[in-house]
Amino acid sequence: MIIGTVKEVKNNEFRVGLTPSAVREYIHHGHSVLVETNAGLNSGFTNDDYVKAGAKIIKTALEVWNTSDMIVKVKEPLESEFGYLREGLLLYTYLHLAANEALTKALIESKTQSIAYETIELEDHSLPCLKPMSEVAGRLGAIEGAKYLEKPFGGSGVLISGVPGVDQAKVSIIGAGVVGENALKMLVGMGAKVTILDINLKKLTYLDDLYGNRIQTMYSSSDNIERIVKDSDLVIGAVLLPGAKAPKLIKRSYYKDMRPGSVIVDVAIDQGGSTEVSKATYHDNPTYVVDGIIHYSVANMPGAVPRTSTIALNNATLKYGLMIADLGLDVAMNESLPLKKGINVYHGNCTCPGVCEAFGLPLIEI
Repeated sequence: MIIGTVKEVKNNEFRVGLTPSAVREYIHHGHSVLVETNAGLNSGFTNDDYVKAGAKIIKTALEVWNTSDMIVKVKEPLESEFGYLREGLLLYTYLHLAANEALTKALIESKTQSIAYETIELEDHSLPCLKPMSEVAGRLGAIEGAKYLEKPFGGSGVLISGVPGVDQAKVSIIGAGVVGENALKMLVGMGAKVTILDINLKKLTYLDDLYGNRIQTMYSSSDNIERIVKDSDLVIGAVLLPGAKAPKLIKRSYYKDMRPGSVIVDVAIDQGGSTEVSKATYHDNPTYVVDGIIHYSVANMPGAVPRTSTIALNNATLKYGLMIADLGLDVAMNESLPLKKGINVYHGNCTCPGVCEAFGLPLIEI
């Protein structure tokens, strides 16, 4: 199979779909790899690195798209890339279709075989290809939230850790999944006063046992969310419904009781966001203000640390990419139920329940 990777065109997206190490693995399995020139430069990988790994450097994205059997990316295709989609092409990347009707239609109409990293799901319901970026986003969410509390960035001027004699910042994390856990780890280390909310009591018990009285765990009811958010200097929106739109758990009505300059970091923005005023932003203009509350909602947060993120992502996605390349999609999905769940569009049909529900599409089971 011919595997291709291209330079990401999303605003301030510095990651790349394949590392030279991953290229070497595809070559070892008997495949060819095409890499658009300078595709990995922002992640610290030169053309020469890819050549040494066995790849062929291609001048244009168009040629990579047109020549490859499978395109391995990081982010979903943008409208400028829709023209590259075609019947029979395998697209292996993050898609987040439940928040993107235009892309969903383009993939269906082009009959591009579309496998989404974020819906590959193991038997225990964990998401192995989403996990590394959720780890990065959770940790970054804590760092960015602490930064935007600073007055020069428009924040309320609260130091996340406080100092002796002065309270530390009050932080609430809504969702105790991978993002929430990693944000919690960072914020406890920073010395914040943290409350984490979730509907999974088993998970809350685990976190309570792990951190003891250094944190407060809370069941994620509407009343508890409202009460905790109103009292928070920083809120991390970390809720996830795999393949579906994120629920709008943070209401605009709460803002009037929050301290002006408080910060909401909306890590759920890839799936539409967790507030009633959510909208995606970019690294070059990451925040907006609603009713005195700062919203940080960059839709590709891990792109800010592309070296770490690209390597971590490839560690998780390579296994399934090789499976597709070695066996072909039809055989691979029959041998791997997790991979089968990753297929969002198959021969022009939507096969992901969350996406079908979001846009009223008929669900076609493979």
